[in-house]
Amino acid sequence: MINHKVTKEDRHFMKQVECCEFPIDQFDHRAHLRLAYICLVQSNSIEKSIRRVKSLIIGLLRHVGINPSEKYHETLTQAWVRAVNYFMSHMKNGLSAHDFIGKNPIMLDSKIMLSHYSVDVLFSSKARATYIEPNLAPIPNS
Repeated sequence: MINHKVTKEDRHFMKQVECCEFPIDQFDHRAHLRLAYICLVQSNSIEKSIRRVKSLIIGLLRHVGINPSEKYHETLTQAWVRAVNYFMSHMKNGLSAHDFIGKNPIMLDSKIMLSHYSVDVLFSSKARATYIEPNLAPIPNS
């Protein structure tokens, strides 16, 4: 992700997440996308980014007393990191997470994963606990 950048605001957001200071009630779909973008820029690796995003989300959940097994969703986390990576690879550059998301507004539709997964598969307990490959259409690779 050599042509993608993070801003001071992105780094501040990341620091808040790392220190469990980001308000959990504000950690919405856009925040998930922002976190994936920043991790991909910083690591330039899908697998490292997936591990980092997972670790950070689980850390936030534990910090506020939420059992990760009740809220964290492995398949959605991995699928969104992969989707963000795909969109990043098809964009010449991103000046920030905000710029990237603004130029790829389709990602804000959190239901778009239902074009890749059936409801039964995506919202199964197995998909929550482990990554499951899409059963309707693959998530494009970069």
